[in-house]
Amino acid sequence: MQPPGPPPAYTPTNGDFTFVSSADAEDLSGSIAPPDVKLNLGGDFIKESTATTFLRQRGYGWLLEVEDDDPEDNKPLLEELDIDLKDIYYKIRCVLMPMPSLGFNRQVVRDNPDFWGPLAVVLFFSMISLYGQFRVVSWIITIWIFGSLTIFLLARVLGGEVAYGQVLGVIGYSLLPLIVIAPILLVVGSFEVVSTLIKIL
Repeated sequence: MQPPGPPPAYTPTNGDFTFVSSADAEDLSGSIAPPDVKLNLGGDFIKESTATTFLRQRGYGWLLEVEDDDPEDNKPLLEELDIDLKDIYYKIRCVLMPMPSLGFNRQVVRDNPDFWGPLAVVLFFSMISLYGQFRVVSWIITIWIFGSLTIFLLARVLGGEVAYGQVLGVIGYSLLPLIVIAPILLVVGSFEVVSTLIKIL
């Protein structure tokens, strides 16, 4: 049986893919030879390891290929993790000095939430409150994350329009006054009247 119609105007070369009917597919066979690639370090060819040779023989040599780094991917770590130290410093000042007369916008903590500032505050709070008992730091971070989740869910059920990041940030930054008060209480702890007044404030 002859194929219907004239042959196509474009004939594929050996490197191109071609579609064949299922009747002609019975006669097709072949194999893909893995490329013989040697690594050149220091001018000498290095003998490939057994695993490398095994992968290349099975046709999985492409797993070992390394792409050249794109210059756009070489960002500083702080920029890659979205850590803005100036923004975190401004928010810390807004929480520690909440008086409107000082000119700080206190709403920025709620309106522009971040993760790294509150995380640093919670870590610092856990270090101060536990005096070097590092095994409990994870518990404080867990309580912060899941406690914020509970407050977020309660706020959403009651009709509040808040995001989880906002709740996480506000609660994290809210530990700053406790961090400031802790060293003061160590100094004036022996004076019961003064320490009680500081705790009340």
